[in-house]
Amino acid sequence: MEERIYLDNAATTRVSEEVLQEMLPYFREAYANPSAIYGFAGEIKKAVKAAREQTAALIGAKSNEIYFTAGGSESDNWAIRAVAEGFRDRGRHIITSKIEHHAVLHTCQYLEKQGYEVTYLDVDEKGKISPESLEKAIRPDTILISVMAANNEIGTLEPVARIGEIAAEKGVLFHTDAVQAYGHVPLNTEEMHIDLLSASAHKLNGPKGVGILYCRENVRLRPLLYGGAQEKGRRAGTLNVPGIVGFGKAAALANESMQERAVREAELRDYLIDRVLAEIPDTGLNGHRQDRLPGNAHFCFRDVEGETLLILLDQKGICASGGSACASGEPDPSHVLLAVGLPHEIARGSLRLTLSAENTREELDRTVRALKEIVGRLRDI
Repeated sequence: MEERIYLDNAATTRVSEEVLQEMLPYFREAYANPSAIYGFAGEIKKAVKAAREQTAALIGAKSNEIYFTAGGSESDNWAIRAVAEGFRDRGRHIITSKIEHHAVLHTCQYLEKQGYEVTYLDVDEKGKISPESLEKAIRPDTILISVMAANNEIGTLEPVARIGEIAAEKGVLFHTDAVQAYGHVPLNTEEMHIDLLSASAHKLNGPKGVGILYCRENVRLRPLLYGGAQEKGRRAGTLNVPGIVGFGKAAALANESMQERAVREAELRDYLIDRVLAEIPDTGLNGHRQDRLPGNAHFCFRDVEGETLLILLDQKGICASGGSACASGEPDPSHVLLAVGLPHEIARGSLRLTLSAENTREELDRTVRALKEIVGRLRDI
């Protein structure tokens, strides 16, 4: 097999060497429980505090507004359920979109069974939400708007600042799933009127199994887990110190290099998109052409089965996906592609290629050659 080409950075990224080195001491040398009262534990508390400041700085937040979790899905669940349960005396109506991650959609579906009402907003053919439609959907009993910052499949960036502005004007809390956007595009919780935000370390060269929930300090956040006093009594359990330290370092590095990385990734992305569209007939680009994540390229190939395409790419050493890793193995086409209006037979031929700044043009050239060969062979069959 040829040398591997990794083009599935939306699923997860490689832990950077700097992040790994920052984490290592907290497995063996600095191993104390930060909740203990002796001096040894005090050193670990300082490391957690620093990580809280680093993850907050990336989104213009205060460190006391950051809560560490086990990842993006947990943060999404916590944000939505906490608001639903904590504000049900004001109303039971929630607004979200049809293209959200399943961590949001399934939580909303659970709440519907508990007597809440959820409005699922349509998107246009590029995956964009209409702020005007959102504003019209707000009712006197609306308590929460949850709209992602960037779609995890097709990469479209949503008008988060405008949505936050509308939510603030109407007195409705606004949560954004920023798992794909955090550390990749600029976000500012104050300027964008974001009340709650979810993010995960493994999407920006940090470790798996650790995330954050940002919650504006004047928002009442109900506890997720009961037990000890960790995370201000709102999420009990011993802190994952190596993971938290790694997340902090990854956030700090992302803060320093975001603009430079985004330019590099967007250049590679556009090179890949232009070649695929020009050289493989009956191929469509999904998502917004300009307002998309720097490293996201998502295609549909007519008369091709996406799962077979992925298997044949893997045999050539190319790691790619059809969409969200969390939905792999599902028999139906992506709910995102159906929501943007693609028919089933075309949506089944989807391919998501997500780049990092470490990828090269040579790797993309090899990928395009492989795609041309495989797509041609599958269409002949």
